[in-house]
Amino acid sequence: MRTDIDGRVLNFANIILKEKSTVRDVAKVVGYSKSTVHKDLTERLKKLNLANNESVRHLVEYNKNIRHIRGGMSTKHKYQIS
Repeated sequence: MRTDIDGRVLNFANIILKEKSTVRDVAKVVGYSKSTVHKDLTERLKKLNLANNESVRHLVEYNKNIRHIRGGMSTKHKYQIS
């Protein structure tokens, strides 16, 4: 059963790196909860693949730092009159 989890973690890491997407986007694609994807990428990936861990960690931190900007742009777009 552990190999299933390890494979899942590596799959999540590959998706987030390939698409440069957010944790929520990965969760929608793979059908798992955002919490599961986040835990896999931040905790379990450290033990499996250190090279991918650094890249994924930087991408997750970047997304976390700009989320307020994305939210503002989304709200602006929602209420913009076309």
